[in-house]
Amino acid sequence: MRANYIEPLVMLATIVRWLFLAIITGLIAGTGTSAFLHALFYSTAQTAHIPLWFQMVLLPLGGILNGLILYYGYGKSTSGTNDSVIAVVHTRSGIMPYRTSLIKPIAAIITLALGGSAGKEGPCSHIGGTLASWFGRLIRLSPELQKRIVACGVSAGFASVFGTPIAGAIYGVEMLAIGRIRHDFIFPAVIAAITSFEVSKFWGITYDYFPLNMTVHFSDSLFAKVILIGILCGLVSWLFIEFIEQIRSFFTFVQRQFHIWMPLIPFMGGLILAALILVIPTGYLGLSLPLMNDALHGKDIAFLGFLWKSLLVAITLGSGFYAGIVTPQFVIGALAGNAFAHLLGIDPALGAAIGMVAVVAAASNTPIAAVFMGLELFGSSSGMYVACACVTAYIIVGHRSVYSGQLLAYSKSSWMVYTPDAALSRDKIHISYGLLKKMQFFRRRKSKGARNTKPIQK
Repeated sequence: MRANYIEPLVMLATIVRWLFLAIITGLIAGTGTSAFLHALFYSTAQTAHIPLWFQMVLLPLGGILNGLILYYGYGKSTSGTNDSVIAVVHTRSGIMPYRTSLIKPIAAIITLALGGSAGKEGPCSHIGGTLASWFGRLIRLSPELQKRIVACGVSAGFASVFGTPIAGAIYGVEMLAIGRIRHDFIFPAVIAAITSFEVSKFWGITYDYFPLNMTVHFSDSLFAKVILIGILCGLVSWLFIEFIEQIRSFFTFVQRQFHIWMPLIPFMGGLILAALILVIPTGYLGLSLPLMNDALHGKDIAFLGFLWKSLLVAITLGSGFYAGIVTPQFVIGALAGNAFAHLLGIDPALGAAIGMVAVVAAASNTPIAAVFMGLELFGSSSGMYVACACVTAYIIVGHRSVYSGQLLAYSKSSWMVYTPDAALSRDKIHISYGLLKKMQFFRRRKSKGARNTKPIQK
């Protein structure tokens, strides 16, 4: 029988198979992440209104608890990156370790309940990926299908915590590599994400949305200002990533230089955070969702709020606390967009909405997911502005990411050369030879012109 006649049947069988696998993955991932979110919300509610002195005590306590759990939970290893979902898909054929499956969720609850400045989605993606990996191994999927179902679990986890099933589905696939999306992952990821989202609502998880009612026609001046906000948010993302990398390098240097016991490093981070909240409001600790909500409703916020949040998150995660890194991007982006909107004379609520998704697009290198997130959170009327800001910020941030294991599939500029499909690293990407020649040519012309215009001394 000719292949072109049988192919539709094969494709139909593929749809049926992935409907079955993805729905089950979404059911178990949605249930697992909902249980985590309820535990997290209960824990953070217990410490929501404590006095300053008590918060200063809890921060180093959270640090030492994180240090001990991660150190002994990972067998005294220096890091737990071998079970990050990106590494699992790229290097471990979708096999998540069971032994450490509860370590990161517990550590994240401790971090956020005791005041660490971070996010809630990291453990949700970890739970979703782990449960999907368990299911795939139970039914003995092939290595390629095992990787695909883990990506489904990650997408389901993101959808459950974001409340944006399509954006969550795309995010779980797009985050794996810069410049490339596995299209064969998309259908099962979407089905798993929608299922997980509905399951989470069934289990009582609620979500906030911020519809923007933009009734004005397209505006050239507003479009130009949105591009500028995208550029600024790309630079904010660049600064955020640099904060995390430099602070992590600092703590690593201190630990190695002075041979400090590993669990004490996050304890030191907690001490620094405790000192900083003497001058930085405690609202920047934890998830900081009230600050984000104020920015998205157009209220006046501190102009440098995005800087304080970036610093506290970088110290929290850079010193060894564990939690998510996407929720901080929401907060940082909303605060930055609100602040820049005031400078540019546009609606601060619109600026906050655009900034929120633009920072996600840039810092995570997920512009398509960020555009869908904007549509799901803010409505379709802001779509063209959201898309413009997201892709602009994504390019401006360059070849860096909050995810160190992210692969670089394609460069963002023809003037940058890179090692294909290598993990992000400063020594793997360089300015192209052609651009260097042009720069050298213009330098010589400038130097020659300066000599020709030099006044003749008599």
